[in-house]
Amino acid sequence: MRTQSATAIEDIAAAVKELLESLQHPAPALFLEDWPRSYSRREISAASLPVLRWLADLGRDTPAFGADLVRALCRVAPSLHWRQTYTAKDLDPAFLDNYGWSEIVGAVGPLASERIACGFLILGPSTHYPHHRHAAEELYVPLRGTASWQQGDAVWREQPPGTPIHHRSEEPHAMRSIGQPLLALYVWRGANLAQKARLDAVGTQSPLVAQ
Repeated sequence: MRTQSATAIEDIAAAVKELLESLQHPAPALFLEDWPRSYSRREISAASLPVLRWLADLGRDTPAFGADLVRALCRVAPSLHWRQTYTAKDLDPAFLDNYGWSEIVGAVGPLASERIACGFLILGPSTHYPHHRHAAEELYVPLRGTASWQQGDAVWREQPPGTPIHHRSEEPHAMRSIGQPLLALYVWRGANLAQKARLDAVGTQSPLVAQ
């Protein structure tokens, strides 16, 4: 018998797939081609991070886009394993206090997949996530909070909730939240989903004003 938490996580994965299908955009359609037809479960212990203090703010802000998914995530978030790719050797404590992600489907999440990794990123208000890159192709969909995003050395662009943001394999990219915390859905696809993101030298100078 599946536990209530297991059922809730599978419901979130189903809601993510439905949301991606609703976007009717070429980029999500590519990722959906690799979406698993069924899931095998793994036991994952819960782990918290300081960034979860923003969950109450994210849950109160309920515009139409993705409202049911956000509410479901906020309910199950305390039972998820929240992670950080970086340590104090890489980035300052202020960033680490306002950064975290949790995988739902993929190489380390509770629902195993070899081709797709999917989860949620939280950034606190006015937090700059510097340029980084990874082997996996990536799709972001902001769910709460308007943030600025930069790909390579292109101009920064504000991207509101519901906007698909596609990063190619090894493409440097960065983001920064503005006056509100950012909650974003991410999806990776590729052959090595366990490979972590690496900080990049591109764009490490003072960030440009958001366009």
